[in-house]
Formats: sequence, structure tokens, C-alpha cells
Amino acid sequence: MAELKKATAEGPAEPKARSVRVVVLALMITMLLAMLDNLIVGTAMPTIVGDLGGMEHLSWVVTSYTLATAASTPIWGKLGDLYGRKGIFLTSIVIFLIGSVLSGMAQDMGQLIGFRAVQGLGAGGLMVGVMAILGDLVPPRERGKYQGMMAGVMAVAMIGGPLVGGTITDHLGWRWSFYINLPLGAVALAMVTAVLHLPRKERSEARVDYLGAALLTVGITAIVLVTTWGGTEYAWSSAVIMELIALGVASLAGFLFVETRAAEPIMPLHIFRYRNFSLMSVVGFMTGFVMFGAVLFLPLYQQSVQGASATNSGLLLLPMLLSMMIVSLVAGRITTSTGRYKIFPILGSVLMVAGLFLLATMDTGTTRFTSGVYMAVLGAGMGFLMQITMLVAQNSVELKDMGVASSATTLFRTLGSSFGVAIMGALFTGRVQDEMAERGGGTVTESSAQLDATSLAKLPDAAREAYEYAVASGTHIAFLVGGSVAVVALLAAFFVKEVPLRGAVKPEASSGGEGGEGGEGGAGTGAAGATDARESQTV
Repeated sequence: MAELKKATAEGPAEPKARSVRVVVLALMITMLLAMLDNLIVGTAMPTIVGDLGGMEHLSWVVTSYTLATAASTPIWGKLGDLYGRKGIFLTSIVIFLIGSVLSGMAQDMGQLIGFRAVQGLGAGGLMVGVMAILGDLVPPRERGKYQGMMAGVMAVAMIGGPLVGGTITDHLGWRWSFYINLPLGAVALAMVTAVLHLPRKERSEARVDYLGAALLTVGITAIVLVTTWGGTEYAWSSAVIMELIALGVASLAGFLFVETRAAEPIMPLHIFRYRNFSLMSVVGFMTGFVMFGAVLFLPLYQQSVQGASATNSGLLLLPMLLSMMIVSLVAGRITTSTGRYKIFPILGSVLMVAGLFLLATMDTGTTRFTSGVYMAVLGAGMGFLMQITMLVAQNSVELKDMGVASSATTLFRTLGSSFGVAIMGALFTGRVQDEMAERGGGTVTESSAQLDATSLAKLPDAAREAYEYAVASGTHIAFLVGGSVAVVALLAAFFVKEVPLRGAVKPEASSGGEGGEGGEGGAGTGAAGATDARESQTV
């Protein structure tokens, strides 16, 4: 028993010197793959439509990818828990690359939509695999030092994605916006195969919860379609939207019923009994709601109202993204050195609420410097929240549920982004339409919401001023609602219980006290005291 405890306590020490850094580099490349794709493809879409036609199906190029990603996320997480993380992760990379090749070879819009779904299916396993593998390799106490790297990858993707996409499309053609994934993916595959060594996992004899997976997939699909189509393709009160809502509710209700009886549920409901995990799910949902709404509306405001160029749209978010990256790095280092983290969800939520309400004050006279300061405040809040939610969620569950905890947290953030874009977008659109009807006399309509600085300069002065006012007003209401919703995250953060991070207990302490439950940890986790920590936070 003493040897087992010693191995548990000292397990992480051996790989950290070399292989963990190399593995983390491979994981970051894979994470970059998943995050860059939509941003690059979004820039190439006008060229794709011009080549393949099918303008009426344009939205499905993004929707099919998003649907497949969201629906497959919890399934990938569970498969990793059951059959081993490495093989499942490599499989998701291969599927993503196959989808990329097929998308680049598409000959019409229908093929592109189908192949994008294949690509999204693989993408669902990329983010979950990155987070779960990192959770297996690095104890939560030490995982904070990698938070800045993750935030940095996100910032690089958001800033560089549109720039890379535009450059590739202009010089190599739109098909290379998909083929560019191949060299990155090949490097990630080779590195993960060569240097990732996880404890061998016995193949589970349990039957996969196919019924639960099917019901969850249908429920998630219905939710994403409601948030994607509501107010755009169909009116919110239309029969199609009502039917999708009913289908989603029925499917999720059936899913909950099935999960209580499945031998190996796709998403074990007992993980929600841990208070911190449930609270982090709420915070993650709200963070996704706010972040993707901000990413959508800030460049639109700066282009339409402040006259910024659309060419460098990624650079417009630089104050927010740099702030997010720096704060995430600092918070991670502090978490690693002190083992304490409760202050960060609270501080992050406060800054997120403050940043959103500051952004809601912007009008046609707001300078770029002022809006940049407001974005930096919001970015600081995001920096405290983006990775700490995953860290606390993973620390809240047993190691055997690391995959489903990672996938559930990722799923809630994804669903939050869908709701955020839908709700904030509907409010923005409604306000723009109302203001243009009142001020623009019909000269400019809501369908002009993508006008860039060059197009606006060609409008009559009265129409341009009316449009700028309408966009500023729409941005105001969107961020006002975002700030109000973010208060929910602040309330949730106050109830987080400071549970010691696994790996925080010194080896000699593992012989008693918190380490009394011993072998729960497993190799490479430094999980002394994990059982008592989890029990202390159970709802």
C-alpha cells in the first residue's frame, strides 16, 4: 500500500521534465486546428459561394459543422473514459483530417455541407481530447501553468484566423482553407503517437449507451437548430421552431430517463451531484453566451460605427484577447503556486459583468481607445474564467469520469455560445430594424448589417448617420442583455467551494488525513486526498 501511495504521489514527476511539454505542444497544435477552422472558412465563404453556387444553403456550411461538433462532444468524452484516451483522440484527429480533405475536394454545396459534418464530427473529439489528456497527465494543482498557453492559442486563432483565411483564399484558392489542416494535423498525429504515454487502460466490457447517445444527439441538434434558425430562417413563433423545441424537450427528457438506468451512461448524472461541477457548468454556459456574442458584435460595431477596416477584423479584438491571455497566464501561475482558486471565478465574473455594461455605453461618439479599454476589462474577466471552469470541473469528479466531465463542460460552453449568438443577435437585429424604420426612411435596412467602411462611405450622409446610430443602438441592447445574463455567473461563482486541488497535498501527507482513501488517484494524477475533496463538495 505504501508503494502504491508513493507511486500515486510521485507519478507525475518523471514525465514532466521532457515528455509533458512535448505532449502539451502537440495538444496545443490540435487545439489550434479545431479553433482556426471556422474562422478561416468564414473568411473564404464568399469565394466558395461564387465557385460552387448554392447561396441559399450558405448557412448550412457552418451549421452542419457546429451541429456535428456539439452532438459528438459528449460521446467522444465517454468513449475516451471507456476505451482509453490516446486511441480515441487519434481517431478524432484522423476523422477531422478526412473531413478536411473531402471538404477541399467538394464539387457542389451539398457535398461541402456533408463533408463539413464529417469534419465537425472529428472536431468534437479534438477539444475534449485535449482537455481530458491534460487532465490525465497533469495534476489540477499544476495545471494552472498551462492555462496561459491555452488562452494564447485561442487568441492566436481569433486574431490570425481571418488573416490566414483571407491570405490563403487570395493566393492559393479556397480549397486550401481546408487543406491547410493537413500539415498541422500530420504534425499533431506524429507527436501524439510518439510521445503520449498514458497508463494502459483495460478495455471496458460495458455496452455503449447507444440509446442515450441517440437521444442526446437529437436533443442537442434540436437546440442548436432552434438557436440558429429562430428569428432568421423562421419566426420564433413558427411551427418549425415550436416543433423543434418540443422535439428537443422530449429527447432530453428521454435522455435523462435512460441515463438513470444505463450501465455506462454517456453522461453519468451523478457528476452533477458535485456542487462545484454543477456551478462550473453554469459559469461555462454563461461565459460561452457572452464571449461569442462579443466576438460577433464588437467587430461589427467597430467597422460600421468607428470606420475600421474589415480586412484586419481579427486585430480589432486585440485588446480583449491580449488581456484574456495575460490574465489567464497570471491566474494559472497563482493557482499553481498557492493551490487556491475560488477568488478567480468571482473576480472574473465581476470583470465580465463590468466589461459588458461598459460596452453597452458605447455610442457613435465612442473612440477606439475607449472601446479598447472596455474590451480589455471584458477580456480580463474571460481570462479568469475560461480555463478555471475546466480546472475546477475536472477536479470535482473521479478520475474515471475525466472524459465526461471535460466533454460536459465543453458542451455547456458550446450551447451557451449558440444561445448567446441567437438571443443577442435577435435583439440586435430587432433594434437595428426599429431604428432604421424610424431614422432611415427605408433607405438602409437590417439586411445591410454587414456594410463595411467602404460601402458606408458611399451612402448619403443622412442614411450613413442613421445606420451608424442603429448599429450603436443594437450593440447597446445586445451588451446590456449580455451583462444582465452574466450576473448569473457571478451568483454561481459565490457558491463555489474551495476544495484542495489534487496534487496539492505533499507526498508525506498521503499516509493519513485527506489521503486516507488512497488509490482513487491513479498514475500520473497526483490525486492524494481526491475522494475526501469530492465528498466535501457533494450537493
